Amino acid sequence: MQFSRSQITVMLPVRDLARARDFYERALSLPAGEERLDGKVIYHCGGTEIALFPKTEGTKAEHTALSFRVDDIRSVIEQLKGRGVVFSEYDLPGLKTVDHICVLGSEKAAWFNDSEGNILCLHEDILTTSA
Repeated sequence: MQFSRSQITVMLPVRDLARARDFYERALSLPAGEERLDGKVIYHCGGTEIALFPKTEGTKAEHTALSFRVDDIRSVIEQLKGRGVVFSEYDLPGLKTVDHICVLGSEKAAWFNDSEGNILCLHEDILTTSA
């Protein structure tokens, strides 16, 4: 088995599947999810799958569940804000956002929650050139 060739599926627990589908399909503009017999809804994103699965207690994770790599983080933030997405602000040692964005070494990042409390992220690679 070569895991480097395996399809990746990110599993996200949701309390309210209809509300979560609305968020992923309306706010994130993902194509309609594929309903599975076991109750999951699957979204296909750039070679990866996101699987929303009903779980009465929802998520307990306090970390980023998934991150979308984007080319222009500021533009994507504005698009998502226009669809009602609210971005988190942080002012912690080593993690401070300015206008929703934190620079972390070789990338910029911005976080927001889905409708079910899962922490999602946008990240943009910072291109560096050596002299």
